[in-house]
Amino acid sequence: MSAIGQRPDDDAATGLRGLVATVDDRVDRLFEPLRGRGPVDTAAKVITGLGDHGWLWTGIVAWRGRRSGPARRQAVRALGVAGISSSLVNAGIKQVVGRDRPDASDLRISNAGVPVRAPTSSSFPSGHTLAAFCSAAVLSRPGDRRGNALLYAAAGLVGVSRIHLGAHHASDVAGGVVIGTALGLAVKRFR
Repeated sequence: MSAIGQRPDDDAATGLRGLVATVDDRVDRLFEPLRGRGPVDTAAKVITGLGDHGWLWTGIVAWRGRRSGPARRQAVRALGVAGISSSLVNAGIKQVVGRDRPDASDLRISNAGVPVRAPTSSSFPSGHTLAAFCSAAVLSRPGDRRGNALLYAAAGLVGVSRIHLGAHHASDVAGGVVIGTALGLAVKRFR
């Protein structure tokens, strides 16, 4: 039964927020035993760094465009389409949602000598993950099952690294996966 003056849809929203928080906490606890381990922390920092500003996707496009011709032009256009669309959508959603970042005060990440840029924007969605999955969708090619699997695996690792480093809640990353993939599929025709 709802409290006096509270609408039933308020109860549903509160219940959904509680469920999301519970899932976020459980996923975070799964990462806890891995945090503070130098090699794992270093790998997470490197993966996050490669996802930062699209370095990973730029490298993939450089590899695909190593020979002149239509494949190079398509790869460069795809990178531009993915970069611009994911940046605009991510910034817009972050501004509307305004979710706080996870509390990192007790986070145990080793100082493995790999710098990671401190996040300053809203937490939802994970911009690294959104851009990674948008790029994977735009860069994927029909019939290239192995190449496409590698693109999506790399995108997944970017998302996992964001949770491991405590930069995002699991639901932020899940939102980045869904929004990034949908966006990538929607803008793919413009590449």
